Amino acid sequence: MLEKILKYAFGLTGALTGISLVRLLMVRSGIKVHLGTLYEIGLYIVAAVILGIGMFFLGEKVIAVSADFVDKIEESLQKITLYELMIGACGLIAGLIIANLISIPIVKIELIGVPLSILINILFGICGIYFTVVKKNENIFDGALSRKKTSKSGGVKLLDTSVIIDGRILDLSRTGFLEGELVIPGFVLEELRHLADSPDDLIRAKGRRGLDVLNMLKSDAKFPITIDNTEKDSQVEVDEQLLSRAKELGAKIITNDYNLGKVAAIRGIEVLNINDLANSMKPIAVSGEEMTIRIVKEGKESGQGIGYLEDGTMVVVEQAYKYKGQLVDVIVVSVLQTSAGRMIFGKLKNVHLSLANSACE
Repeated sequence: MLEKILKYAFGLTGALTGISLVRLLMVRSGIKVHLGTLYEIGLYIVAAVILGIGMFFLGEKVIAVSADFVDKIEESLQKITLYELMIGACGLIAGLIIANLISIPIVKIELIGVPLSILINILFGICGIYFTVVKKNENIFDGALSRKKTSKSGGVKLLDTSVIIDGRILDLSRTGFLEGELVIPGFVLEELRHLADSPDDLIRAKGRRGLDVLNMLKSDAKFPITIDNTEKDSQVEVDEQLLSRAKELGAKIITNDYNLGKVAAIRGIEVLNINDLANSMKPIAVSGEEMTIRIVKEGKESGQGIGYLEDGTMVVVEQAYKYKGQLVDVIVVSVLQTSAGRMIFGKLKNVHLSLANSACE
């Protein structure tokens, strides 16, 4: 019912618009407006009928589109929280304020001034809503406090020349285990450049590798990387300058240099040695190693027995399920390292019951 009323309203509006348009054209043409002749009445009727019918059918399309649009708006409003609605309103107000300030000189332009001002208001209003809703979960103080948070969470770490050339720092950074801010002192960067320009092929290759690693580290890292502009003192060794700079900043040093680590420890400077980290991550078992475990359950494959080391590492032994509950000697065949943990695969060497196990039984 409402749809029909709106259609007829559009049609009536079109008819009145046609009559008004004919009247306006007659006035502009200098023709006196009166209804004394059939010609003039016919003009009014024809204009009213044409525009009325046109607006009637156009109104049907407009109503359908408007109804669909309103349904979508209603559906969107149901999903929007009150907080998002308030944030969007604030963004709309801010956008309209900016748009009106911009439109002050534009609106005075003849013909296109007003349409341009309307367009600017619509554009900035939409942009204000969009950007405030998109950024609703961000803290405006994050940028100002990011450096302080980084310093508190992980501290500052200086990179030595050796660890940059080594390259493993790049893989370590990509895993996300490093925290804090990485700092490359200017004298370290200068040393890398000097190595890259060396006439010796081996030294030149190391220097260029270090520069490549540094570029990838700067682009791939998940935390801040800073180039310290400390100038190089040609009369002082790079290691000595690195220790002095670490002392000034209260920073840690990441290096592969064993001797540098010892000197830093004497001076009370904390050192993170990549080689020490690599040694600590070595597997506890290697192929061919022997160990003794207790078979506790059956594996996935037929006849497999499963036992566990003291640290919880699973050991899968071929044809060992028949020795469930017993201690067996196992030779390691392979070690599988996954993100879920470590698994050891082995085979039986010999089977025996320990005295302690016999006593228990």
